Amino acid sequence: MPFVKKKFIAKEKQRAFLYLMKELGYTQKEAQRLIAKGRVLVDGEPLTKAGADIEGEFEFIYFEPITKGLEPTYEADTFVVFDKPSGVLIHPQNRNTPYSLIDELKYQFGRDANIAHRIDQETSGLVLCAKNKESERDIKMMFQERDMQKKYLAFVHGKFEKEITVEAPLLRAADESAIVRMVVKVDEKRGKPSKTDFTPLEYFEEYDVTLVECKPHTGRQHQIRVHLFHVKHPIVGDPIYGQKEEDIVRFLDRELSEQERITKSGAKRLLLHASNLVFELYGKIYNITSIVDFKSIALKELKEKKNYSHI
Repeated sequence: MPFVKKKFIAKEKQRAFLYLMKELGYTQKEAQRLIAKGRVLVDGEPLTKAGADIEGEFEFIYFEPITKGLEPTYEADTFVVFDKPSGVLIHPQNRNTPYSLIDELKYQFGRDANIAHRIDQETSGLVLCAKNKESERDIKMMFQERDMQKKYLAFVHGKFEKEITVEAPLLRAADESAIVRMVVKVDEKRGKPSKTDFTPLEYFEEYDVTLVECKPHTGRQHQIRVHLFHVKHPIVGDPIYGQKEEDIVRFLDRELSEQERITKSGAKRLLLHASNLVFELYGKIYNITSIVDFKSIALKELKEKKNYSHI
């Protein structure tokens, strides 16, 4: 479990944040933030004041990364790139999350290493991570300034016949129903400018799906998924876009079985893969391609659906 609770002893009365700095190597900012999050407990109760003192025995809840042996796809002096498997979170959702990519990163490269951007839990593929705080700041700035070129691969329903550019504005709605909070919609009036190029690569008649290359120019949440749904080619395995509201709710409530999901969406996972990153950092241009054979993985998923439908 990444979050552990251990007992410590402060031999003399001192500020809690100073103990975390001197004995455990945190910076003052990190120590005070951890205290504010309730991670230091005295007699089972979290400290509530940043400047509180401790003396004697207390408990500290902290992140202790674990590894599952995921090796980097690419490593440089200041950053590293992982091919994240589908289903793995970028960061833990809560203290009970058993494993996420941040575990692997910090286990291998230390406490100062951090993930510089996000992809969805079910999206597989390249994730760029900084090895230290300086490169983290510079890489995040690169994303903000849109100096990063990203390409994805997606299997979509139907025959995608020609190259197109979709510029449908996107809005993360926050209104009536419970599901709307995580569903992004095309909204011509209120949506934020969003642009994605799509290029069909190969059509698989047996499954009536097309392998498509996706190149987003903006970085809106669920952008590729919504734009493909907007042009009536939803991604195979998408449990939200292209599904009935009742099934979306059941998926979010974890009540939709794997077999039902395969039947309704075409696969038990979202068939979307972050395949390529091109960027310039510290005067050098990098062109990094995923080493995962996404096409073979996806075709195996599609074959599984076909076999299941014949049962």
